[in-house]
Amino acid sequence: MSKTLAITPRISEKAYATSQTLRSYVFVVPAKASKQTIAQAVQEQFGVDVLMVNITNLKGKVKRTVRKNGRAVSGTRADIKKAYVTIKEGQNIPIFASEEEAEVKEAAAEKPKKVKK
Repeated sequence: MSKTLAITPRISEKAYATSQTLRSYVFVVPAKASKQTIAQAVQEQFGVDVLMVNITNLKGKVKRTVRKNGRAVSGTRADIKKAYVTIKEGQNIPIFASEEEAEVKEAAAEKPKKVKK
């Protein structure tokens, strides 16, 4: 593998929940990436200490569509390899920083304001 590994954060509700509760972040990685190269890439790109890396290979779903004259055509979506990266306690990766800022703003807006008379 090359020195730079293209890892993309997977942003979903489930990924956000695991990052908040388990300190585990989800990344989409190349199919040939190993656990060691993923750990090194996350450490270099985000400056955190990686404790554990788990990998899953997802096979693409078979999808059907209808073309002209009612002809059915089937195909498959691309296969995806996901890495669940657990980091050291007390550290975080600012993937969901905008979500957390929005939650803080909403909480501040809900506080009742004191009106001076």
